[in-house]
Amino acid sequence: MRNLIAGLARPMLRLLGRDDRGAVGAIVAILIGAGVLTGMGAMVVDVGELYLNRAQLQNGADAAALAVAESCADGACQPALAPGYAAANASALTGDQAAIVSPVCGVTTVPSSLPRCTQPTGGMVNCPAAPVGVANYVDVYDETATPSGSLLPPVFGRTLLGNAGYDGTTVHACAQAAWGAPESADTLSFTISACEWDAATSLGTNYAPPPPAIPAPSYDQRVMLHGQSSDTGCPTEPRGADGPGNFDWTASDPQGSCTLEVTPPTYTGQPGTADPGCPAVLKADYLNKTVVFIPIYVTEDVQGNTGTYELKGFAAFVITGFSIPGGSEPDLLNPANNCSGSEKCIDGYFTQARFPGPGVPGGTDLGATVVALTG
Repeated sequence: MRNLIAGLARPMLRLLGRDDRGAVGAIVAILIGAGVLTGMGAMVVDVGELYLNRAQLQNGADAAALAVAESCADGACQPALAPGYAAANASALTGDQAAIVSPVCGVTTVPSSLPRCTQPTGGMVNCPAAPVGVANYVDVYDETATPSGSLLPPVFGRTLLGNAGYDGTTVHACAQAAWGAPESADTLSFTISACEWDAATSLGTNYAPPPPAIPAPSYDQRVMLHGQSSDTGCPTEPRGADGPGNFDWTASDPQGSCTLEVTPPTYTGQPGTADPGCPAVLKADYLNKTVVFIPIYVTEDVQGNTGTYELKGFAAFVITGFSIPGGSEPDLLNPANNCSGSEKCIDGYFTQARFPGPGVPGGTDLGATVVALTG
């Protein structure tokens, strides 16, 4: 048998060797005649188009979910934002449209009319189950919204099916966005004790309005550098939540940006030694009335020039004045809080604000909120 196969193969190989082009042409003709290449073309074009459509619909669902979640984080859920964001992030492949196929749903602690989401079935286009450890989230489902209500008609597939009325496959997508206090964050390079935050906000029940509003002078706080006051604790926090001074410098970016990436449960500090870039950064935030985000510690352990702090959460803070090595500015809100002589302090007020950078919700609410896609 082996000799027979070899005997038949040799003449074919000689023919291919004489004219490869003719052999390839013959093979292609056979494949086209049998519908193989046409079928492959249909699969490549139609399935590729379907995946592109799905990706663009997902972009629309993501944008819609983030927009609704941000409105909820700002205090008033607006599910009516979803259709506009879904369509605006579609493309020509979807007819520049995407349709919201069911009411925007979710769970939120703010007053809203959001219906509660049903339990996901595990399908490919389902949103995931409710995120763990997060109290607030929204789900947005969208689908193709071409004139036919489906994917643009697949020409190859229609021809192969012999069905001129075939309009294609409707494509779906879902996105989930959550909001809440950040679990970790990039912050300004100083930290304030939980005792100070407790007293200034009445345990989180009394915040100053954020800029551009100008709060009453009574909201203004003067926080002293570590070692320049005798604070040793408070009744609202465990022992060690405060020390001799209300704020410390944290270990920060060596490039002089006066920032620190803080992740729980602890972070480090360098009491008495500021990042060289901090005076310029604090002055810019002071002049622009920028909301900055700072870590709040619940316990501290300072040994010489190094401190270790246990994170309670992240607070939103507006700097109204400061006096630190390398620079000082008078208090804009309450001049009575100006530092005097050799005192080192940072003045400001606590407010509520949305954290601008990427982050993951799941921390303790101290006034800062982050919005993120979770599915």
